[in-house]
Amino acid sequence: MKTAYGFLAGVAVLGSAVAVWGFLTAPTGLSPEQLEARYETPLQAPTGPLSVYHLGHSLVGRDMPAMLAQLAGHDHASQLGWGTPLKAHWEPDEPIQGFDTENAHAQYRDAKEALASGDYGAFVLTEMVEIEAAIAYFESPIYVEKWVGAARDGNPEIRTYLYESWHDLNDPQGWLNRLDADPARYWEGVLLSQAMAHQPDANPIYVIPAGRVMAELVRRIENGTGVDGMTSREHLFARLEDGSLDTIHVNDLGAYLVALTHYAVLYQRSPVGLPAQLNRFDGTPAEAPSPLLAKLMQQTVWDVVSDLPITGIPRN
Repeated sequence: MKTAYGFLAGVAVLGSAVAVWGFLTAPTGLSPEQLEARYETPLQAPTGPLSVYHLGHSLVGRDMPAMLAQLAGHDHASQLGWGTPLKAHWEPDEPIQGFDTENAHAQYRDAKEALASGDYGAFVLTEMVEIEAAIAYFESPIYVEKWVGAARDGNPEIRTYLYESWHDLNDPQGWLNRLDADPARYWEGVLLSQAMAHQPDANPIYVIPAGRVMAELVRRIENGTGVDGMTSREHLFARLEDGSLDTIHVNDLGAYLVALTHYAVLYQRSPVGLPAQLNRFDGTPAEAPSPLLAKLMQQTVWDVVSDLPITGIPRN
């Protein structure tokens, strides 16, 4: 998995000039004011559990959707890969690295068939990172629009969400800087702005801002003395077989934080008080945060998502 991300990061660095040119010559999208206006009316909260379909890569993973399902009591399915752009999921001739590994579980379901079935009340999709490379080389806004259109063809009432993720901890632009800047300039400023520009009467694509939640939690942890052994951003990330830090993939604590973020946005409920001990996708117990850390994670999630109209949640 690191190989796929390393390759894409290299593409982004080598092609930065091309990327900038691509942004400057990209199709016109909604202005920031027009985009903001699309979210003026909050989304009505669901009245019960949603069947959720996840499309993406290993920053979705198998454990996070399983944790979310345990928190919410809902059914779910997914199609994943390693570092996979939305274009590769859509185009039959595009390779999907890691397909056999990431989809070797009971919740796998072919994406196009699943969405065409109309079985799902919520569709959560995400784009590969490096997000700059995805936009420059893989036509991200076009494929966001295609996938959302396919979901709505199957179920006109489906709720659609863009899952905003994060970057490598060693990102040369600065990890927190990317989490702060990328929503406006890429996730919303390009992907949503362009994908939604051609359907002015359609419901918005809402955002699950996991990157911004992660940034806020890290600031709260690192600006203090830590909480129950969590003192830095590295404690949200996995370890490789040799014991070195995996600088892109989260561990159980990171997956729990992302699952809480999905829960809060999808159900428009504060996650404060939800269980901390959950299982991974294979049924084994995940590492659980301490009660104090769980409460901090849960409150941080709600503080962030309830203050962003793009989540669809009515602002406090």
